[in-house]
Parts: sequence; structure tokens; C-alpha cells
Amino acid sequence: MGSSSEPGPTDSARPVLDDLLRTLRSGPGTAQATARRIQDLLEAVLVVGRDLDLGQALRHIVEAAVTLVDAEYGALGVIGEEQGLSRFVPVGIDQERIERIGPLPSGHGLLGELIRHPGPLRLAEISEHPASYGFPEHHPPMHSFLGVPIRVRDRVYGNLYLTEKRGGAEFDADDEAVLETLAAAAGVAVDHARLYAQARLSERWLAATAEVTNVLLSGSSQREVLDLLIARAADIAGADLTVVALPSSDGRSLEVRVAVGLDAEVHRGLVLPTEGSFVGAAVRTGGLVTTADVRKDPRITVGPPPRWAGLGPAVAVPIGTAAGGVRGVLMLARVEGKPAFGPEESTPLAGFAGQAAVAMELAERRRDSEQVALLEERDRIARDLHDLAIQRLFATGMTLQGATRFIEHPEASERVLRAIDDLDETVRTIRSSIFGLRAKDRGPAAHGLRGRVVATVDRAAAGLGFAPALRMEGLLDLRVPPPVADALLAVLEEALSNAVRHARAHNVQVDLSADGELNLTVADDGIGLPPGGPRSGLANLAERARRLDGSFRAGAGPDGGTRLEWRVPLPGPERGMPPG
Repeated sequence: MGSSSEPGPTDSARPVLDDLLRTLRSGPGTAQATARRIQDLLEAVLVVGRDLDLGQALRHIVEAAVTLVDAEYGALGVIGEEQGLSRFVPVGIDQERIERIGPLPSGHGLLGELIRHPGPLRLAEISEHPASYGFPEHHPPMHSFLGVPIRVRDRVYGNLYLTEKRGGAEFDADDEAVLETLAAAAGVAVDHARLYAQARLSERWLAATAEVTNVLLSGSSQREVLDLLIARAADIAGADLTVVALPSSDGRSLEVRVAVGLDAEVHRGLVLPTEGSFVGAAVRTGGLVTTADVRKDPRITVGPPPRWAGLGPAVAVPIGTAAGGVRGVLMLARVEGKPAFGPEESTPLAGFAGQAAVAMELAERRRDSEQVALLEERDRIARDLHDLAIQRLFATGMTLQGATRFIEHPEASERVLRAIDDLDETVRTIRSSIFGLRAKDRGPAAHGLRGRVVATVDRAAAGLGFAPALRMEGLLDLRVPPPVADALLAVLEEALSNAVRHARAHNVQVDLSADGELNLTVADDGIGLPPGGPRSGLANLAERARRLDGSFRAGAGPDGGTRLEWRVPLPGPERGMPPG
């Protein structure tokens, strides 16, 4: 209980009940009516106190108030941030008229008077009060008014508003006393409902945390864990849109990589500045940020283009690293008009974001471990190929070359020479494979085409959430000239980038071969090319092929998805047996 001097529920209820009892004793003419009213009040208190769902409790409070004071209309306004109404529960007006009236009150005019001066307010004519400035179109006429605050644990939670006492009469002191008593009981009921809701919410967060932990320990992929995190956070917090934005390499912007919910396709791929955006504020502050309207938040200082259309309340929390950096931002938003995220809903998101960071860290460590194992295996294969296969093929070729002088039949001699040429080509292919297998992220080998292709595919894996399948054949490092290699890498980068942004694929296959011509195929199992969609990126790929006298084709794969084929001719190989 706080130290505020404002009266609590018990203090405010006692004098009201004393007044009612004094009225009961004042004379036999009013005793029966007063007793009946007290009975109605007690029944209303019991009904209100039974509700554990906050939304139902608020509506039952208003319905009980309307009945007790014989009012035509009633409402309960919950006070939110900046002394405005975050929630408004009307009774007596049907939904059709509410929609015709327009947005619900936000706490201005006469309703704001009770927020600024929390205390009973009784009026015979609403229009005569200085704070009243009329009603919107389609609003029913209202004259008499009675309002009282609802306090929860010494703080004003909201206000009860009653208008239009039936029969054209005014609200009297008895009405005010009854409503104050109901408001005191309502404060207790609201407190109980909030505590119950918080307990249930904590239980759901704990269950979701345990589920995510099990998925992490099972070795699931980063994308699977992130999908589960997003689904559970959106469900528990009641979000209409959930996104994960990852920072760019220079840290100046954030790109929405994952989006689920309202207009997810529109928001996926959205690039936001770190400075001057709501999501960027979570990165800059390193903590949780909330807003009542994500479109008009004061932290948004970068104007165009318009973002978050149709959304209102939002919360964003950074996904951190063990070293104190930021891997990304998790943001949840609700549609315009819904209540803002309260502390009980948003605070657990920090722990959830921490689990997202663990998922991303584990995925990186797993990829690093797999990469080390792969490189070690490549080194072993390269050694075996060099020490065993190449030497034996070279020795066989030398033996055949020495034997040709003993062959007298011309046709047999020609066949042996062709076999020597085949061995020559096989040794070249194996050596090219060895160079590719030994390509690391350091040293001259890293600048070979094979190594650069592997690095490009690895970079795309972070955006896709999985590693694309890669198959390479031929003398890529020896046969592909640098200008053609640069063009190929640009085409591969663009094709994989398109798959990250648009495909929504679960598998991507990259095939690259060099045999007379350089062939690149990138296929996925995504949604395919949209009809009539933008094709500027594909036009660039076709132009690169044209400049090299090659060809480009984009279309649907045999099993759906998208298949891109890029081909350019290569210069012919040199002949002759390489040295051993």
C-alpha cells in the first residue's frame, strides 16, 4: 500500500454506507425504499466481485451502475499514459451507433475534467459545464450527468460516467452515494481481476519459455526457434504483427527479416534507420521501448516512406549478445484502437528476446563447428587425392606415353593418345577440386572462384535461416577468367538476395559447372515469380549474360518455386600433360 493521502477503497466506502444507514433511520416512509436500494447495491457488489476476467469485470461494473442509479447510458474509462483514456467501455448504446459515432472518447472535455480533478461530479445539464464542448454527430442527446472515480490501491484507475437519468429527473445525493460505494467495490474487483490476469500471464510466459528451451536443446535450426518465439510472443501478448529486424553490417539500418501477422508481406524486407525510427530506439537505448501509436511516435524523426499502416500500440526490445552488442530487435504491434502494451505484457519480452539471442548464438556456433569439421574433411580428401589419385594417374600416363613408340598399328596408337588426353583432363579436374577444397578465408586460395562462391552462399544462409545446397563441378578456378568470375558472383548474389527477400523458401539449390561454358542454376521451392511483379533485378541478370555473349532464363521449376539459369561461354582449355 502506498503512502498517498488519497482515500483507499475502505475509507471511501465507510462514510457512504453511514449516509445510507442514516437515511434508512430517517423515517418509515423511506425505509423500505432505502432497504431495497441497499439490497440492490449489495447484490451488485457480489456480482462485480465474482468476475476474474478484467474485461467482463469492467462491463459488469458499468451495467450494475446503470441499474442502481436508473440511468439511460453509462461508461467506464480507464486512465492510461499521459492522463488520457486507454480503454472505454460503454453501455446503453448499440454497436451500430458506436460505429456511426466514430472513435471512442480519449479523455478530453467533460470526461477529462474528472481525470484532472478526481472526485464526484454531478450535473443537471452537461452543456452548461465549462469543460463541455458538445457531442459528435450521431451521438444520442444527453443532459444529466454523474461521474465518480474508481481507485485501485490508492491510485485512480478510471472513472464511472452515468448520463440521462430515466424520467427526465436529475441525479441526486443518494445516487452519488450509491455510485461511490459501487466504485469502491469496483476498485477491489478490478484489483483482483488484474492480479489474476497477471498470474495467468506469468504462467503462460513460463510455459512458453520452457517450450522454447526444449526446442533449443533439441538442436533445432535458428529459423525454427525464431518462428516458435514469434508465435508464442504474439499469442501471449495479443499482437497483430510481430517482426524481427536485423542490423546491417555498418549498423546504420535495420532490415525486417521475419514478419508474421497483419500485412506481413508488406513489412517483410522493410529497411529502417537506426537513428530516427521506433525500432532503432530499442537498439540505441539497449532496452525495452513502448508507444501508444507506432506511426506517430516522437522517436520517429525520419519521414518518408510511411510505415506501420493500420497499427497503433507497439513494443520493441533488443536481441542482445553476450558481449553487450545487439543482434536484432523483436517488435510486437497491435492494430489501431487496441489498448497499449502494459508492463505485465511487455516486461517478459526482455527474457524472451534473450532466448532469441541464445538461439542465434547456438546456430552460429553450430555452423562454425560444422564448418570446421567440413574444412578438416576437405583437407583430408585433398591430401588423399594429391598423394594417391594424381600420382597414380600421372604414373599411368607416363607409362602409356613411353609405350606408344612400341605400338605399330596406327589406330591403336591413336586410342592410346586419346587415353593420355583423358588422363590429362582428369588430373586437371582433380587439381582444380583440390584447390577448391583447400580454399580458406585467408591466403591466396580464398580469392579463387570456388572460395568466393562458398563465401557468397554462406552469407545468404543468415538471411534465409538455412544453408543453401551447393554443388560445383569443373575447373572453376582455372577456366573462368576474372571478368566472368566477377559477373558470376554478382549474378549469384542477386539471385540469393531475391530468394531471401521474396521466395519464402525452405530449400535453395545452387549448381555451378564449367565445361565449355559456365553454367549457374539457382532453384528454390518458394512461392514462385509473382505475375506482373517488378523484374528490374532479373533484367540486370539478363544484361550481364548478354554482355558476355551468354543467356539467361527465369521461370518456374519442375516442382514449383523459381529456377534461374545463367550461362556464358568459356575459352577452351590448354592441352598437355601437367607435371606431377
